Amino acid sequence: MSFAAQSAYSNPGEYAALLDVLPSDVAGITDVVRNVLIHYRGGGIEFTGERLEEINHRWIDDLLATDQRRNGTPLATPREPADRVAGCCRDYTLLTVSALRHKGIPARSRIGFAPYFVPGFNCDHVVAEYWNGDRWVMVDAQLEPGEHWGFDVQDMPAGKFRSAAEVWLGYRSGELDGDLFGVDPSLPLKGGWFIRDYVFLQLAHLQCDEVLLWDGFGGMADDLEMDLGPTDEVAALLVASDAGDEAATTKLRDLYREDPEWHPADRLEVHSPTGTPPYYVNVTTREQTPAT
Repeated sequence: MSFAAQSAYSNPGEYAALLDVLPSDVAGITDVVRNVLIHYRGGGIEFTGERLEEINHRWIDDLLATDQRRNGTPLATPREPADRVAGCCRDYTLLTVSALRHKGIPARSRIGFAPYFVPGFNCDHVVAEYWNGDRWVMVDAQLEPGEHWGFDVQDMPAGKFRSAAEVWLGYRSGELDGDLFGVDPSLPLKGGWFIRDYVFLQLAHLQCDEVLLWDGFGGMADDLEMDLGPTDEVAALLVASDAGDEAATTKLRDLYREDPEWHPADRLEVHSPTGTPPYYVNVTTREQTPAT
């Protein structure tokens, strides 16, 4: 897997020139990313209608097209919060990954849970990693650096962010309470089934299919009424791969290619937080059709 090459999702396409002039350092890149994007729930603005639909930008070229229609200036030119593109953690991460790959720096997105947003709860989250020539460095591009976080958001310490696979194995062993992992403690989007679905998302992102957090495919489900052994096995492989086990990495790649339970193929089912009815997206043609 070449994390230095653009994926279908991270490719800026005709907007590549916008990335040419970005800073070469990661801190500078993430500053620009936060200038382009605003979190649809945490940005202090209530988005509705077409503005809220911006959270469904799947491809970076579409996201950049929206920004340029609205602003028409280099990405580093200051934008008012209301002029930024509405998105979520996945979008902050993917734009960062796109910019790094554009500069030839291997980068990838990581799916999991973060304990630093809501005390006593672990929110679903996506962060970036880049290869600095010696190790993978984890970056939370959504966060403005500052001492109040209690850690360096540009080089996150081990254990501050838990991958979905780690959490799933902890949940299965009884070490972790599944109800403490999800979107928000006040919402039903949490628990064992939610963690399991995020294992699917983690694998997809590892294979450079950086799907939306509300995409459904393969064996994902909103319950646990199935044989959980395969999920346990994939989660264990993901943890081993993260630890540098090349055999595990190869097994995951082959499984993703060959097993339709784990691969989104050419169609995703979208359950958007916008409240629109579920629909399908063909990831090759980008065509949308109603889910029936």
